[in-house]
Amino acid sequence: MGCGNSKVLPGASNKGYVSVVQSLVAFSKVDDDNEPKKRMEKQRHPWFSTSINNFQTASNGQQQTLSDGRHQDKVPTYKDKFDPRVTARYDIKALIGRGSFSRVVRVEHRATRQPFAIKMMEVEAPEGREVCTSELVVLQRVSHSNVIQLIEVFQFPQRVYMVLELATGGELLDRVVSRGHFTERDATQALRMVLAGVEYLHNLGITHRDLKPENLLYYHPGADSRLLVTDFGLATFGGAGSEVLGPDRSSDGGADRTWSLRTTCGTPEYMAPEVLQRKPYSCAVDMWALGVITYIVLSGSMPFEDDSRMVLYRAIVRGKYSFYGDPWPSVSNLAKDFIQRLLPLDPATRLTASQAIRHPWVVTMAASSSMRNLHRSISQNLRQRTSQSSSRCPSSTASSGDSSSVGPGRLTSLEKKQQQQQVRASGLTQPQRAIHHPA
Repeated sequence: MGCGNSKVLPGASNKGYVSVVQSLVAFSKVDDDNEPKKRMEKQRHPWFSTSINNFQTASNGQQQTLSDGRHQDKVPTYKDKFDPRVTARYDIKALIGRGSFSRVVRVEHRATRQPFAIKMMEVEAPEGREVCTSELVVLQRVSHSNVIQLIEVFQFPQRVYMVLELATGGELLDRVVSRGHFTERDATQALRMVLAGVEYLHNLGITHRDLKPENLLYYHPGADSRLLVTDFGLATFGGAGSEVLGPDRSSDGGADRTWSLRTTCGTPEYMAPEVLQRKPYSCAVDMWALGVITYIVLSGSMPFEDDSRMVLYRAIVRGKYSFYGDPWPSVSNLAKDFIQRLLPLDPATRLTASQAIRHPWVVTMAASSSMRNLHRSISQNLRQRTSQSSSRCPSSTASSGDSSSVGPGRLTSLEKKQQQQQVRASGLTQPQRAIHHPA
């Protein structure tokens, strides 16, 4: 990990786009909990430097400030870009996020005055079209309390406007730090919501492929807020994409092992070894990412981390991590067992989302050690990482236009060179053609 982190995105494809972007199409989803959220490619996060996909929400009337200190006071500029048929229904309030191909604004529905987020995506470029298509195809199919909800969409040849729930409760790690007191019980309460959302996605055949703390947002600031899985720019629907190789059921017949994928994508520190080795993979890559997330939530540090991508990838493909240092002596063996069962190198032996929800640590909420306060150690570790990242990358911003996940279609020439060096130095295999053998 270092100053030049990037998000690997799948290569652009025109397949299915005609069915996604036509002349104006608007539809609404009925939802009992019909107040919104903000989700999109975000600015660089202070805790984990791989994420320049993070964006911040602001309360009404507050001015937006990106991580590089620039104030977001140019709402009229972006308001002018919005199609009149969109602004006729929604009042544009504030710019709350930006990405390589998108802008996110906080809006109010003119009739109901309910707050929402609108993600405006530029779809003329193949890369923007691919990201939009992937995200929209998934969001149109999902409806779950722990998954960000698409309210309606306006589609035009040059731009697509997604109206989304507005999550105002902050990111998972922000909530951990702000609590002042954090235990394993608190961790399992959060993870149960994430697992519920991931289980739902996997049962639909959807692989998220970019699970990380920055993409887990609380719906509102209250202690009883639900936690939402967001950012579906890299998600794929099993059997719907050109990269899907076909059925590849595991021995337990689980629905979340049905489809084998092959595109190298995700955020480096959270990518499963089979992705880095360019092997066909399944929804099990999301479970690996959840193992990394659990490790971070309980300790404030990362299981796999290095300024050198080569060293980082080597550690991941070897599965080299430890439970060393604070607060691990205070963490229960059940919690460590949960992490270990999510981080085996063999994806077939990883817990599925359904199995993870039934793990004793999650079920019992670590009753034997749930009252141990881990907050001090977690916060210290996070602050230490922030300080180290700042000293290494004093001017890190999203101005380069990178995003924090990786994909062959969008690597810069430098990143491609680094990836080739990575493969040679780490002993990773070259891309290989997967052959499906019917069960």
